[in-house]
Amino acid sequence: MKILVCITHVPDTTSKIQFTENNTQFDKNGVQFIIGPYDDYALARAVELKEQLGASLTVMNVGESDSDPTLRKALAIGADDAIRVNAFPKDSLFVANQIAHIAKSNGYELILMGRESIDFNGGMVHGMVGELLGMPSISPVMKLEVEGDTVKMSREIEGGKEYVEAKLPLIAGCQEPIAEWKIPNMRGIMSARTKPFSVVEPVVEEGNSRVISYELPPAKAGVKLVDKDNVEELVRLLKNEAKVL
Repeated sequence: MKILVCITHVPDTTSKIQFTENNTQFDKNGVQFIIGPYDDYALARAVELKEQLGASLTVMNVGESDSDPTLRKALAIGADDAIRVNAFPKDSLFVANQIAHIAKSNGYELILMGRESIDFNGGMVHGMVGELLGMPSISPVMKLEVEGDTVKMSREIEGGKEYVEAKLPLIAGCQEPIAEWKIPNMRGIMSARTKPFSVVEPVVEEGNSRVISYELPPAKAGVKLVDKDNVEELVRLLKNEAKVL
């Protein structure tokens, strides 16, 4: 069985975000980058499946050379090899086209990724890849088991859970608690240095959208304390300033 895990290279949620070039470019200076948290869950479950089923596990990323350490970390966690498509991830459709091209060329049976990235939170790539490859795409998946050529999953829906079965090949967008995050150990870190790492050029498809500008959210206002007995003042603030009444 061949498994492909698609990971994103995203800013740590604790990083301070700034923009340059008149708010048209993201400023990477001083920003710590990580594997997307939802992708981390997908990778952890893939490593478990690799061990259970004797599968091969490839990780891929659409990104520039600064994402290499992120892919190396995925190798240290347990992937067998890595592929980086050497291109800036312009938009969801562009990324989906690159994933579909790699997947079609290598015949992966199970494609896992996070339910969404934490930079743009689009949550569209797995569905687009499914459409491009003619495969079922399920998201968000909270539990995933493989029995022969059947994949049994549970996912969140409004008001409860839904239990789904589908035949391989399959694409799944993962979230917690599908697996526990895995931390690379020293042996994994050392072995990652010698594992196959391929850099390939993108297919020619362009994205269909572009960023016009970025805007930071407004700064949070200071907290106002109101005496518990001063109900009139509390109502006034809620009505005139917070505008929730």
